[in-house]
Amino acid sequence: MKTKLGFKYTTGKIILSQIDQLAHQQEEKTKGIRKEFAQKWCKERCNESERYRYDRIRFFAQFSSYLCDLGIPSYIPKLPRYPKNTFVPYIYSQKEVHALFKAADELRSVKRNMNSCLICMPALVRLLYCTGIRIGEALAITDEDVNLEENYLQVKDSKNGKERIIPISTSLVVVCKEYKLYRDQLPIKNKSEYFFVNINGNKCGQGVRSWFKKCLNKAAIYHTGNNHGPRIHDLRHTFAVTSLASMAEAGVDLYASLPILSNYLGHGSIGATNHYVRLTANMYPDLIRDVDMTCLNVFPKYNNYEAN
Repeated sequence: MKTKLGFKYTTGKIILSQIDQLAHQQEEKTKGIRKEFAQKWCKERCNESERYRYDRIRFFAQFSSYLCDLGIPSYIPKLPRYPKNTFVPYIYSQKEVHALFKAADELRSVKRNMNSCLICMPALVRLLYCTGIRIGEALAITDEDVNLEENYLQVKDSKNGKERIIPISTSLVVVCKEYKLYRDQLPIKNKSEYFFVNINGNKCGQGVRSWFKKCLNKAAIYHTGNNHGPRIHDLRHTFAVTSLASMAEAGVDLYASLPILSNYLGHGSIGATNHYVRLTANMYPDLIRDVDMTCLNVFPKYNNYEAN
């Protein structure tokens, strides 16, 4: 049902399989889910993070609820308290962004490597910053998805399975045209449909992150520790925060603009985009001083009730 509705549901499939295995081990015979079985599944496990345990129980509760909807009485466990998200993304300053651009332009390879993604780095870094798309989405873009005449990208392989069209600036179009010009002059062995390719013509992969780390070192942007980056994905966070700051500076109502930014970023809900309002408020307090800070949590939380 989930996949037919358009969800990838990758983690859900794995957890449902684990529920099935446990039911087989416990020799469950009842048609629905018993309270004792649910309690066994919900027990804390060694070396398990709070977030993963929450997800385990959440998928279990969803499955039980689904069975109840089918007329099969099942026990729905209560969700534990949602783990606090203490993660704060790294937001690049304008000075750091320009330093990254310069570093990407000055990258050089010290040895011959036909799998190197070096050629695409200057254009890729600029595209990530200027559009806010995910790195996976950018690397999945094909030549057909890039329209440099009407200035837009088409994102098909999205995290939430939602296709979307993203308008791009004239300056970014110039960068993409220059990259494509040089890319098409390479003696590529394997012709690929992908826009960003390595020297062999294959789709770029994990090598992009290695080159980005070199960009960070050349730009003198150092790791802050505790998994706080900076990372290549933080270019997306930077795009979101700077976009909200620009709209606030232009006098645009932020909450009226949230649905637009949410669709642009490909978020599954406006609540996910709402997180950037708080980040923008912390970074640019003078810009959005007129925003009612008590409304930062206007989106309702999901309530779950334990029932027999």
